[in-house]
Amino acid sequence: MISIYGSIIDFDTFTNKHQLAGLKRKIIEILYSSREVYRYDSENQLLFELSLRKNIIDASLALYRSRFSFKVFRKSVCNEDYWIRTEEGGFLLKDNAAPYDAIRDIYTNSFRYGTECSTAIVIIYYGALANLFPSGLFNDFFPKIYLMNWQHLDNRLGVTHQRKVIDYLPGDCRYFKNPDVDPLTPEWQGENAIDLGDGTYYGHGIGIKTVDGIIEALNRHRKEGSETPAYLVDSATRLNMRYLANVYNSTVLPVQAGI
Repeated sequence: MISIYGSIIDFDTFTNKHQLAGLKRKIIEILYSSREVYRYDSENQLLFELSLRKNIIDASLALYRSRFSFKVFRKSVCNEDYWIRTEEGGFLLKDNAAPYDAIRDIYTNSFRYGTECSTAIVIIYYGALANLFPSGLFNDFFPKIYLMNWQHLDNRLGVTHQRKVIDYLPGDCRYFKNPDVDPLTPEWQGENAIDLGDGTYYGHGIGIKTVDGIIEALNRHRKEGSETPAYLVDSATRLNMRYLANVYNSTVLPVQAGI
């Protein structure tokens, strides 16, 4: 169920009012039919989450179609017009670079970039927000960016790793674990992948595949004699949607309304 400001919404009334279709309608159908009560402070807060989840998927597809390459950290590459490649293989935003332009450059000049799968997910998150936030808001809200797996996350993204999730949603990041990975290829110990909402997932380095397809790909990188296959972990990685919605709604909507 979905509760907005303490009241359970009527599905048809809400979807018709906001002309929700396609992926956004699919997401709200999952939320509405759940035994969990999803609580929002306003309609705009819910609408933002629908838009951000769709943009996460759009950013995933754009990265998949680009020339962005898969590389382990010791071989990672970036466009040094915007980023400093650190000794550990991450990308640190230059002091004189605009954050919005630097994130957009990863997509427009993708052939200059290469890194591994968890950093690619973080890039997708920033890419999705760059598609939603005006450039000025993005630059002000993310003045410093360091792209380097899950270890150097900006608290403003509000990334959370949730276990035993009741509902998995399009735009969630899921993790496929390969417990018996070949020690000669440790980069295949697992795969972070975005749920694209159609039964497939995008994982950098593996591409777009079903659950079985990703597991099959990881299983090719197990140590010799292993009888333990890769598997999809019962967890989801998500952004703090309501927090980001409040930032957007308090900044952008008043301007759009001429307030």
